[in-house]
Amino acid sequence: MGAGGRTSVPPSPKKPEFNPLKRVPCSKPPFTLCQIKKAIPPHCFKRFVLRSFSYLIYDLVLASLFYYVATNYFPSLPQPLPYVAWPLYWAMQGCIFTAFWALAHECGHQAFSDYQWLDDTIGFILHTFLLTPYFSLKYSHRRHHSNTGSLERDEVFVPKKKSALKWWAKHFNNPLGRFLEISIQLTLGWPLYLLFNITGPPYDRLACHYDPYGPIFSDRQRLQIYVSDAGVLAVTYALYLLVLAKGVGWVISVYGVPLLVVNAFLVMITYLQHTHPSLPHYESSEWDWLRGALSTVDRDYGILNKVFHDITRIHVAHHLFPTIPHYHAMEATKVIKPILGEYYQFDGTPVYKAIWRELKECVYVEPDAGDNDKGVLWFRNKL
Repeated sequence: MGAGGRTSVPPSPKKPEFNPLKRVPCSKPPFTLCQIKKAIPPHCFKRFVLRSFSYLIYDLVLASLFYYVATNYFPSLPQPLPYVAWPLYWAMQGCIFTAFWALAHECGHQAFSDYQWLDDTIGFILHTFLLTPYFSLKYSHRRHHSNTGSLERDEVFVPKKKSALKWWAKHFNNPLGRFLEISIQLTLGWPLYLLFNITGPPYDRLACHYDPYGPIFSDRQRLQIYVSDAGVLAVTYALYLLVLAKGVGWVISVYGVPLLVVNAFLVMITYLQHTHPSLPHYESSEWDWLRGALSTVDRDYGILNKVFHDITRIHVAHHLFPTIPHYHAMEATKVIKPILGEYYQFDGTPVYKAIWRELKECVYVEPDAGDNDKGVLWFRNKL
């Protein structure tokens, strides 16, 4: 599975750490996926059921603790303390729910255990609790991994060419427009993607994650899409019963607002992993899997890196080897960075600054003027 950290590939020249906006190379890399894999210690590819469950149990304990404190102590707090306590609960519980989502995402890649049935069971429960159709996302997300960086076939945050921008794009290319865009993305972006494939590639008809006969899925996957839909409907009905028993305000406060926090983090994390001024995108004439997989960036979310099980800062390694569990992915990242050299991209810009900068700088993609490689496109911002 690996060569214990030994590799015959000479390290690529290191990229200056002080310039995260420097373009990554778009030419064919001087290394292969097999050579990268041989450099990674074999134990990084091993999944341990008990260790994986330990992270899940830890998250469950924290979520239960937050729920217990909020429902048992917040109602008796004197005014105006509830106005402070509830936002703290929403933020912390939303982060833990995002950690649940990250573990379910690992299950979709079979990075949780060696047993497909166990990964699908855990992933289905966690994603369904968060109103995410597990199998639907599992298959569309695998399409994303198979086509990352491709303008024609990628599945998420596919940039547009200037000629394909809508008429209103120029009216949003200002501070107020960007504020409205980011507000819509962080609140409605996730459900709009699941329902209408917003930011996804064009299909010949509506591509909905809840439609078993949609163009995203093959015939052999349709039964599992029905299972995903049934799970989401069951949780929705359970929430309806909770509303009848506890009231709308209780359900929104305890579950609804933390779910909105999850949705915001999912959109922000995914957007920032695949949108960066230094990253190329490829048309079919230039695209290949390895260059596409390297067209992504690791980010730093501070203490939330650990809360989110490192999905924020090991995305490059994850795209190369998605079955590596998160608890080995940082070690793998450190090993492969010298080999990837300039092909590895990390940006430590605080995410609240980064998302604003990317919305400003990454409006559309076009090839460089006079570039012979017309199939390689870069982000632009001048309309």
